[in-house]
Amino acid sequence: MQDDERSPDLIAGSDHVKQVEADLALIETAAHEAGAIALSFFGHDPEVWWKNGGESPVSAADFAANKVLEDTLRKARPDYGWLSEESEDDLARLGCDHVFVVDPIDGTRGFLKGRRNWAVSVAVVYRGRPVAGVLVAPALGEVFSAHANGPAIKNGVPVVATQKDALNDNDVVDICLPASLNRQFASEFIGRIRPADHIPSLAYRLAMVADGRLDATLVRQDSHDWDLAAADIILERAGARLCDEKGQPLRYNRESVSQGVLFAANETLVATLLRHFGAGHQT
Repeated sequence: MQDDERSPDLIAGSDHVKQVEADLALIETAAHEAGAIALSFFGHDPEVWWKNGGESPVSAADFAANKVLEDTLRKARPDYGWLSEESEDDLARLGCDHVFVVDPIDGTRGFLKGRRNWAVSVAVVYRGRPVAGVLVAPALGEVFSAHANGPAIKNGVPVVATQKDALNDNDVVDICLPASLNRQFASEFIGRIRPADHIPSLAYRLAMVADGRLDATLVRQDSHDWDLAAADIILERAGARLCDEKGQPLRYNRESVSQGVLFAANETLVATLLRHFGAGHQT
């Protein structure tokens, strides 16, 4: 597989555009089906198991939604690779130009506690970058989607990220971030951060940046491709971006699917956050 550093817009010939549009329609249909399955378990105490040394819950709802997604998507695109939080990783995906990147329920902890802001997250990644993504939040009745040649859409209406830049000393920005990362900002900047309530679904939190409810979010180290890929393309098409501590876009479908500390906001605000980050008290 070859990495292609160009933006999806620049690699989009007519055939590619048609393929991306068809892929978006496919994953949106599959995500709705998976969302309906997950919703049927919501509030009904599904069976729960623990993984990652007992640190992370996975429920019968996660597995049922994952089965719907895998059966539907892999049958429709047998030549695409597959990466899901709830499937055994098959490194054959590394040889595929196109890969489905899936989290059947992003925000399982919140789901199990009865919180409604969880989402089914499905993306198509092409040569390391997402070109189509869908987030379905069935308990909220919300659907976010985007592909590489169109706008970010929420429930049929285009959305745009806030254009706040925080360049003025009096600007206050609404940011959802862990306390450990908040402390790493320069002290003079911390006072300009208005911390938002924790959102258990990372994908949904990123969608809140895309539609302007949050100005920005920071993501602690060790998030995974399946948490991020669909929201990444939605952010991009909403006029924001997701990047690492060097300001670089993320690469997906590598052998390691873990990411480092991440920043999501509009272009100017990301630059401001990066400039002030790392000067505070390290923990």
